[in-house]
Amino acid sequence: MAGTNAFRVMLRMQIIPGKEQDFERVWYSVADVVGDNPANTGQWLLRSAEEDGVYYIMSDWVDEERFRAFERSEEHVEHRKKLHPYRSHGTMTTLHVVHDLGRERAETRR
Repeated sequence: MAGTNAFRVMLRMQIIPGKEQDFERVWYSVADVVGDNPANTGQWLLRSAEEDGVYYIMSDWVDEERFRAFERSEEHVEHRKKLHPYRSHGTMTTLHVVHDLGRERAETRR
């Protein structure tokens, strides 16, 4: 089952030292902005086990086109403004999901 068409976005954020708990709280409080978008199929906040103050935000989308539409939306700009004061640096990586083994295995068990 190759080519699920899912689109994954991974943000790597370096948080200002001492602001980690505030960042986590604010991220959680505004997560519905992403989660309520009908094109979003999941999101996660992850803290690095190896680098102090580094977080990853992953989100899955139905496809790249709908993610890009959300990325340009006013609601996303406002969402980013709330998180921006906590980060000192960030990068974004986008990916096309080739295989989703959890989903594939679940479908073969049916």
